[in-house]
Amino acid sequence: MARILGIGVATLDIINEVAAYPVEDTESRALAQRHARGGNAANTLTVLSALGHHCKFGGVLAGDPAAAWVRADLEARGIDCSACPVESAGVTPTSCVLLNIRSGSRTIVHHRRLREFGFDDFEPLVQPSIEWIHFEGRNPSELRRMLELCETRGLGEHTSLEVEKPRAGIEQLFAGPRCLFFSRVYASARGFEDPLVFLRHVHPVAPRARLVCAWGAAGAYALDPDGGECHCPAFPPPVVRDTLGAGDTFVAGVIDALIADADLRAAVEAGSRLAGRKCGQPGFDGLVPPRGRGSGGGL
Repeated sequence: MARILGIGVATLDIINEVAAYPVEDTESRALAQRHARGGNAANTLTVLSALGHHCKFGGVLAGDPAAAWVRADLEARGIDCSACPVESAGVTPTSCVLLNIRSGSRTIVHHRRLREFGFDDFEPLVQPSIEWIHFEGRNPSELRRMLELCETRGLGEHTSLEVEKPRAGIEQLFAGPRCLFFSRVYASARGFEDPLVFLRHVHPVAPRARLVCAWGAAGAYALDPDGGECHCPAFPPPVVRDTLGAGDTFVAGVIDALIADADLRAAVEAGSRLAGRKCGQPGFDGLVPPRGRGSGGGL
């Protein structure tokens, strides 16, 4: 199993299950409520750890009680948080989620007042023992320096970047990572409604990268550095119960397969199957058969 470093954020998610999305300026009762630890990179590491990899998280934590709960959850899932700087004056990022139990769709309102993980936090973590580094696509100016450091230290071939939302300067990063994960939200915001047309558009600025774009019920599409294209259908569960974290699960499944030297088509299928399974259950517990969870140590 590989030693994986993930850079991003970890959040407290307050999830309200509702029978239908409420009408504005009305009052409705939640059918159930639960708290969960979220964050794209943190979720991806959660699945990778369950798949047996040794995972380390790089992200800023606040000094409040919610952050202690977030750290405890990550560590309980085998994820090393020893590299996380603590900002005592910060506040744990919180996502309030409305989860429609009929469709599985989720609507999120996010609040954040905490500094981003920066280059100075990252530099000590880039060690030869690391076998894969996954970045959440945020803080582009600092992230550019992180990717350049990976190249300098010989780890560039084993880097991935998730591009979920449009952010100023994010396109300047595309030439660095060797695997780029795009969301439908990002592609649509850039004016594309055909995923393969979008990936062909990106290819000239990221010629070394495997390009992957998940497109919801239409499945996932990919383009390799040689221009080879593939499409994998979605694998929906019998009943969609919770799509929260499905994209992060897809990313984890693809990374896991690529580390095992699968070709891009097989990796995308592995991610799609795992994401489909995630949509059929709330949370991440029991998502994958245990392979021997990573200890998180030794990075």
